[in-house]
Amino acid sequence: MPVYFFWGEDDYRLNQAVQQLRDRLLDPVWASFNYDKISPEQPDAILQGLNQSMTPPFGAANRVIWLVNTTLGQRCSEELLAELERTLPHLPSSSHLLLTSPSKPDGRSKAVKLLQKYGEIKEFSLIPAWKTEDLLQVARQAAQQIGVSLAPDALDLLVQSVGNDTRQLYSELEKLQLYADRQPQPQPLTRLEVSTLVRTTSQNSLQLAEAIRLGHTGKALELLADLIAQNEPPLRLVATLTRQFRTWLWVKVLTESGERDLQTIARLAEVGNPKRIYFLQKEVQPLSSAQLQRVLPVLLDLEVNLKQGREAIPTLQTKVIELCCLLA
Repeated sequence: MPVYFFWGEDDYRLNQAVQQLRDRLLDPVWASFNYDKISPEQPDAILQGLNQSMTPPFGAANRVIWLVNTTLGQRCSEELLAELERTLPHLPSSSHLLLTSPSKPDGRSKAVKLLQKYGEIKEFSLIPAWKTEDLLQVARQAAQQIGVSLAPDALDLLVQSVGNDTRQLYSELEKLQLYADRQPQPQPLTRLEVSTLVRTTSQNSLQLAEAIRLGHTGKALELLADLIAQNEPPLRLVATLTRQFRTWLWVKVLTESGERDLQTIARLAEVGNPKRIYFLQKEVQPLSSAQLQRVLPVLLDLEVNLKQGREAIPTLQTKVIELCCLLA
């Protein structure tokens, strides 16, 4: 059934998948007639998309209707659910309904269950920055796709430099490919060449969280400045810090309570890999649970200030200093 739901925060990979789907389905001659991109700001966007999907395409081709940033995976009225139930089973095979969202669809929703029944749901989440093996695998595959050969230590440096930023990964690989093509003899690029050509963006939010945890004010402010220079969205930065400190707090509280089973701690702390718990316990060992508890209200206050329109840079700097002082 021609229904697709793509979701996740890795907008680069998600948009690549959308482009590949469009290229595969649309006839270039008829694309301007058979392609509709509907934004959530448009009135009755979802109903409009469903109605369009029932319209036969022009010419001997397919029709693609793309509902951008839809909220259908999170909330769905009874009226809209009834429309989905009427439409999805009867979509023409030549009409393809694509829905995308940065948020994970609610598996309990009847609308999501309908999408699962009649279509394909695919995840495009960012790989956590600490999953270095997964990041290396993605970088290795991307390098093969683009056609650039890297020495093992050069690949390691590339991953350290770009972290989990997929867009930056492909951008840097394309730059490295241009450099490699100019060399007289084809050979894997070295670590030195990568360090010269690749812009380091490893100053990510997790490193900022680490500097705050250690109470290193100067380092934290330096990392914050780098993140701001890289146009890191302030609210996403705060979300990462909140998630990381909440994880540290859960691990600390459970460890202090006497829990020894790593699987249990991982499940309660929402850590995907139980093997990571050992390292998290080492990280929070010098801190008390009371210290970590005091961090979360500060982060909440920071989020509220940003959402109320406070100037981002001085607000972030002030709160980072306050957090470092709490944990020093």
